[in-house]
Amino acid sequence: MATHRVSDASATAAGRASRVSLIGESDAFKHLIFRIGEVAPTGATVLLLGETGTGKSLIAQAIHERSPQCHERFLAVNCAAMPPTLLEIELFGHERGAFTDAKHPQIGRFELAHGGTIFLDEVGELPLETQAKLLRFLQEGEFERLGSHHTRRVSVRVVAATNRDIREEVKSGRFRRDLYIRLNVFPVSIPPLRARQGDIPLLARHLLAKFTERLGRRIDSIPGDVMQCLQQHAWPGNVRELENVLERAVMISRDGTLRLDQPHDLPVGLPATDALVDVERAHIRRILSLTGGRIEGDGGAARTLGLKPSTLRSRMRKLGIVRSFEAPPAEPRRPARESWKPGRWT
Repeated sequence: MATHRVSDASATAAGRASRVSLIGESDAFKHLIFRIGEVAPTGATVLLLGETGTGKSLIAQAIHERSPQCHERFLAVNCAAMPPTLLEIELFGHERGAFTDAKHPQIGRFELAHGGTIFLDEVGELPLETQAKLLRFLQEGEFERLGSHHTRRVSVRVVAATNRDIREEVKSGRFRRDLYIRLNVFPVSIPPLRARQGDIPLLARHLLAKFTERLGRRIDSIPGDVMQCLQQHAWPGNVRELENVLERAVMISRDGTLRLDQPHDLPVGLPATDALVDVERAHIRRILSLTGGRIEGDGGAARTLGLKPSTLRSRMRKLGIVRSFEAPPAEPRRPARESWKPGRWT
């Protein structure tokens, strides 16, 4: 079986002058680059849609670098990473005395990004009150700091991203329809890694170069069966999961040849006829089995797959992966706290 040399010609990256590495040659990737090229010079609001781990933050940076705002600031805010009250302050700032500990005024991200681009990651996590303020900014370009009645105006390009089905969020009332319309000026769908199998060798070489330098290791070649395994995997965690697998593989590989951490990384020898959804279901079940059914925290399935726990649970529901329990034998009698024991994932 063929061996892939890590020293082969470097991966094709769209926009070689860009500081952002967008790597791929597949049709799905080329269409993504085409969409970026269409919207980047316009200054229009962009809504990035894609699964966790597909690289939405890199796409947002690429849009900024190819835009008229490229020489100004690019600021990113993860809307899921902080409580609602802190998120509002982070975005719009506050005045002195706005709350008990507000001894000094604080400039928000929209003011700091004036003339540039602000990237709102996980925008679907915004609370409704903050959604209303964001809507006003998108409509009027103005806002007030918390604790102020003074209206401020800034010019900022907004790139938002979500891994949620935002239309379902609108239907359920968790996301404002008018805000969705304002954000959805130019939607860009980012393909999952399983739709870019031809790009995996390019991505693998690029990531290996990064990890070998960081870890002080040498990888000269990727055996053909290892590359085949990488290309057959469904990658529910997308590029983020690929990064995790390759970084771990570099740590355990010897003699300059890449080896996967079997059985903890990827299934080997998957039948080519397996549907991707079946491969993904089987892989998630296997990881859950290895982690003892634990989803969150260090050593949990979500961390192993490069997913957020909420995303993994959503994926499990979609794939029909549910937890079952086995009743213990009638004899001998066990203490009440052990009357049920974890079964397998089905």
